[in-house]
Amino acid sequence: MTTYLSADQILGADDLDYEDVPVPEWGGTVRVRELPGTERDKFEAQFVGGKDGASIRAEGLEGFRARLAAAAIVDADGKPLFRSAAETKRLGEKSANALQRVVDAAMRLSGMGEQDVAELTGN
Repeated sequence: MTTYLSADQILGADDLDYEDVPVPEWGGTVRVRELPGTERDKFEAQFVGGKDGASIRAEGLEGFRARLAAAAIVDADGKPLFRSAAETKRLGEKSANALQRVVDAAMRLSGMGEQDVAELTGN
């Protein structure tokens, strides 16, 4: 017999994964978390425009790595380290290799694949 979860059980589940990612370019390790569903939606909405979300914004994927890294890097308590657009912009000026390492972890943890990126770019 199958036992189904209740809403309270689902909402009470601790289901967000974390991964500690070494970033030697920055002199240490960062904690990367899986994006919750609403945050992933918000992140993806930054790259699509129009009421139906079907059209791609003119800037395309500009700032993709920095924005995803900023959304996914957290402190030991799970609180985001980067909160402002200015901090995110500065993060984007850091090593592309370092950012890519963080982005790879964030995408893996959040279930984002190449197809998701292709949909964001309209390819």
